[in-house]
Parts: sequence; C-alpha cells; structure tokens
Amino acid sequence: MSAASYPVRLSGIHTRRVASGLLVAFVLVALLVLPCRAFAHAALVAADPADGAVLAQSPARFSLTFSEPVEPLVLTMVRPDGTQLSLTSFRSNDQTVEIDNPETLKSGTHVLNWRVISQDGHPVGGSALFSVGAPSAAPVAGEAVDLSLRTAIWIGKLLLYAGLFLGAGGAFALAWLAGDCRCGRRFVIGGLLCGLVAAPFSLGFQGLDALGAPLARFAAPIVWKTAITTSFNWTVLAAMIALGLALLSLVGPRTSRKLLALAGLFGVGAALAASGHASTAAPQWLTRPLVFLHGTAIAFWTGALAPLGLALRHRPAEAKAFLRRFSRTILPIVAVLAASGVVLAVIQVREPAALIDTAYGRLLLLKLALLLFLFTLASVNRWTLTAPAEAGDTEVQRRLVRSIGIETLIVLAIFGVAAGWRFTPPPRALAIAAAQPVSVHIHTLQAMADLSITPGHAGQVAASMVIMTGDFGPLDAKQVTLVLSKPDSGIEPIKRPATKPGDGTWRVDNLDIPLPGRWKARLDILVSDFEMVKIEAPIDIRSD
Repeated sequence: MSAASYPVRLSGIHTRRVASGLLVAFVLVALLVLPCRAFAHAALVAADPADGAVLAQSPARFSLTFSEPVEPLVLTMVRPDGTQLSLTSFRSNDQTVEIDNPETLKSGTHVLNWRVISQDGHPVGGSALFSVGAPSAAPVAGEAVDLSLRTAIWIGKLLLYAGLFLGAGGAFALAWLAGDCRCGRRFVIGGLLCGLVAAPFSLGFQGLDALGAPLARFAAPIVWKTAITTSFNWTVLAAMIALGLALLSLVGPRTSRKLLALAGLFGVGAALAASGHASTAAPQWLTRPLVFLHGTAIAFWTGALAPLGLALRHRPAEAKAFLRRFSRTILPIVAVLAASGVVLAVIQVREPAALIDTAYGRLLLLKLALLLFLFTLASVNRWTLTAPAEAGDTEVQRRLVRSIGIETLIVLAIFGVAAGWRFTPPPRALAIAAAQPVSVHIHTLQAMADLSITPGHAGQVAASMVIMTGDFGPLDAKQVTLVLSKPDSGIEPIKRPATKPGDGTWRVDNLDIPLPGRWKARLDILVSDFEMVKIEAPIDIRSD
C-alpha cells in the first residue's frame, strides 16, 4: 500500500465511523420522539364538566379552557353506547371554547373529545369523561398515535429544512461568495426542488394531523382547508417564495442573481419566524426576530458547505477566492447563530432540570452534542486547514473537502433532531400549563361557589372562592372555611379558614396540598350565628 493511499483509506474509515454515529443519533431521535404522545404548545387548563364529574342532569353546554387562545378543529361527544355526536355549535372567547349541547344526554358515562389548533400552528387533542346520573362503562375514546403519519411529518420537515438551508443557503453562497465558480449548482438546485416538493406535502400532513386523520385521507379537501387555516400555512408560503427566489437566482438573469439570492436567504428566516414553538413564545418582539436571525445564519453557514467542498474538489484554483470570502465572513455569522440560539434555548427551557426531565430538553441536549462536534470540526477547518488550502496545498485541500463532507452529515443529523421538536412541547409551555389554576363550580339550593386553586398542582398553592346564593345572588357570609380531604390516600380533612381581602372573594394562602389526584373540596359557610351551609365537590389536582 502506497503512502498516498493510506490517508484516503484512513479517511474512509473515519467517515464510516462518523456515519455510524449519525445513524445512532437518528435512532435516538426516533426513540425520543416517536413513542411520545402528540403534544403541542397549548394545554388544557380546565373543562366543564370536569373530567370524572357526575352530573345530576344533562348540561346545556360544555366549556374548555386552554393555556392560550385556540381555534377548534374537531369537537365530538361519544355516548355511553359508543356512538358519536359531532358538536358543531361553539364560540371561542379568548382562551375558552364554549360548546352547545344539541341533545339531552341519557344516563351513563360520556366522553367529550376535542382537537384544537394552537397559536404556533400545532394541533393538540384530548378528551374528558363525565357521567349523567350514574357512571357506566366508559365508551372507547381518545387519541392514538399514528406512527405512519408522524414519520411522514418528520420526513417532510427534514426535507423542508434541507431545501431551505442547503438549497436557499447554497444559492446565496453561489451568488455572493463563489464568484464565477459554479461547482455545486446541481446540488443546490436539487435541494431547492426537494424543498419545493416537501413544502406542500408538509402542509397536507399538517392538515391530517390537525384533524387526526390517517394518511389515506391526504387528498381530501377538508384536510387542505384545515391546513390552510393554521399558522403553518404562512411558513409554507414564505418557504416556497424563498425557494422560488433562490431557484431564480440560479437560472434567471445574471444581473439580478445576487438580489434574488439575498431575498431567498431572508425568506428562510421569515418562513421559520412565521410559526413554531420558538417564534410564538413570549415576548414575540424578541423571539420572532431571533428566530429570523437564527434561521438566516444557519442557511448562510450550512448552505455554503456543499458548494465549497465541491469547488475545492473539482476546481481548487477557482475555489481559493470562495474559501477566502467564506472564512472571512463566517465568524460573525456563527456569533449571531450562537447568540440567538442560546437566548431562544433559555426562553424555551427556563430551568436546567428541564433538559433531562422533558423530551424537548433531551432533544436539545442531543442537538448541543452534535453542535459541539460541528463547532470543533469547523474550528479546526478555520484555524488549521484554511490558510494552507488557500496557499494551494493539495493534500490539505483534500483533507478540507473530507472534513466539509463530515460537517454536512452532522448538519443533516441536526436537522433531523430539530424536526423532532415538532412532536414535543417546550418546557416553557409545560410550565405555563402547570401554573394554571384548577377550578370547580359548586351549586346547591342553599349556596353556590366558584373555587379556584392556583397553581393547580400538588405543592404550595392559594385558593380563591366566590360565594353566592343558590339563585346567583350575593351572599354576605360571616366566615368561610375550606376543607380538603382525600380518603382513598388516608388523608384526613385539612381545614383552613379563609380571609376576605376586600375584592369580593375569599382566599386561603400558603396552602399545602401534598398529593396529586382527586380531592374532596368542601366549603363550610357561616351564613349567620345560627346557620352553617356546607357545600362540596371533587376537584382534580395535577401532579405538575
């Protein structure tokens, strides 16, 4: 074996090892993402009737309250005999959806199924069980994970990222950095066409997911009508415009290619900022511009990799100027990329424990590990290989080509991890949902009350009560005591006297609820020196 062939064989072994490692990374993404239930940004805060409630008579309406404003997609009720009733009369009032009940419900257990679209364009669904008269065997209801649809969504997202970052970013690199060198043009055109195909397919997958429909209904008009009503529609529209402009910069007039490529690059950032977890996080005046900058910086860096590597391989003499321009501009781009990414990660994760405790955090850790590898490799390329390659050292140029190829593989793996975030709620959204109160309305002939416990999970909470007469009139109580008990867990009644701060409510602060689950809440209302009214109802306390 010659000395010249040894580095090539060694590089082949190294490349195979990297490829194997990336395969493992994709498997980890599948393990982290595919088994999980489909969550989204919005979370259910309260339902009326509450989950598990037993009602004396059929309710006239239902209500669902979420952690943020939503738009209903599908609302159904499963009767005790398993038949379904579509609920088509509803009103959205900020974070609450009020639903009219079109029939008098028979005795037994019913299931209220809901599927809504949140502000970030992601659908979320669930169900609540309640009974009229007496409970019966619960009918079959709920939301099953469609692995084939989820896989299609993930692949569509990955291909869309490839089109935006490698395609539109590559077109910008050819127009602004490559000079007269056109190496990598076919690769970039292929990436752009891939993105143009993936964009409408991704929109269709969004419609299927929003309706909870299978892949077989992909061509149904209702699927596309629903998809267009989501905010992801704006992402797809901006992405297709960006991809189209980038493609025109490659095949259109030479005089306008730089302007078209620049518009395409900015379109990448606009597409990512139009929807998604990060762009809809508060404060949006900060997060949307950061997502725009982050996406634009990714496209600038990753888009230049393939054209630069192909130029160094096939036309090393012409590639010198390309390499020089790229190496001089990449440092501020990486700084913008890193700074915007750190701020967005802090906003989304909030606390370090969420990196381990949530699927979103574990995907972020995997992405950070890949980024560490990528930054290390890029640093070696920038500070060790670039200068000799610009000077014409052919062996270093070959090493740089191989290194750029490995960078591209790592970038694809990062895209795969980022596509997995489509199925995970950020810890920020989970924290917002966990901080929401749980409420129950207690109604008797003698008195009624609205009881809210904030936050609605186990731990230290505060209780707020609005007391009224049985006919909704004012009730000037002399004293109110909150009594919480959980007999099935052996917890005897916890009694706490309430105070009246002057805003018409009664409050109990610094109340410790030791366990999650269904508690019995009772209000002892002293109406006069000789009359005590006691009203009670179950209330569900979340685990976190």
